[in-house]
Amino acid sequence: MPEGDTVWQAAKRLHGALAGSVLTRSDLRVPRYATVDLTGRAVLDVTPRGKHLLTRIEGGLTLHSHLKMDGSWRVYAPGQRWSGGPAHQIRAILGTADRTAVGYRLPVLDLLRTTEEEHFVGHLGPDLLGPDWDGDRALANLLRDPARPLGEALLDQRNLAGIGNIYKSELCFLLGVTPWLPVGALPAERAAQLPALAKKLLEVNRDRPVRATTGRRGQDLFVYGRAPRPCLRCGTSIRVADQGDGSRERPTYWCPRCQTGPAPTPAPPGGPRSRYRTTP
Repeated sequence: MPEGDTVWQAAKRLHGALAGSVLTRSDLRVPRYATVDLTGRAVLDVTPRGKHLLTRIEGGLTLHSHLKMDGSWRVYAPGQRWSGGPAHQIRAILGTADRTAVGYRLPVLDLLRTTEEEHFVGHLGPDLLGPDWDGDRALANLLRDPARPLGEALLDQRNLAGIGNIYKSELCFLLGVTPWLPVGALPAERAAQLPALAKKLLEVNRDRPVRATTGRRGQDLFVYGRAPRPCLRCGTSIRVADQGDGSRERPTYWCPRCQTGPAPTPAPPGGPRSRYRTTP
């Protein structure tokens, strides 16, 4: 799933390509919008909101999209070959005289009145990369359900908007606790650090082509995607297990030595990660 910094980068690309220009091509390949024609309207701006993208168009319209797991927006110059996937995966095309933005595999695509945006993004918590960021409110949201595992609470966009599976794992490592630790059990001094640390991680990566949390060249992440390689701090093998209700795979990585708190017990050899059992 794209993280908040990825969506911020996508919004920046789209804004630079489309904002201030009139649409000369419009093709929304979603049945309910098949007859919609936006040509002749200017694109006003493209704004990220957590993991949501809001493309505001002249006439009081907003094209709302969400990338979910596999979606992407690509920008092409005239004559450039489109390379984001096969044609049947294209869900939206917005073109101007100079650039064409193509949305691939977009699972969420809505055309709405700009005045109705809050119906689609109003439920989100403070945006880590947005002007509405409020660390105190984000922390209060997280602590509202003290029994909830920290990793699940961080992924809940109603608490704070922008954290995905990668930052969840990395943030828990930097805090020294497992993603299964109940939020209410997070030591007070670490809880106080959490909002600023989360914001720093996304801010330092929003302009980078390769996401990094370690500050080490060639070793970009502390735990995510590194099982069963050794921990960069202590050398213990990094572990991985799914976290959540089982409705989708959310591979979660942690170091059993550097991070304290509940963690899944090892699965039998060859067993699915989703069958791990969390124990104190």
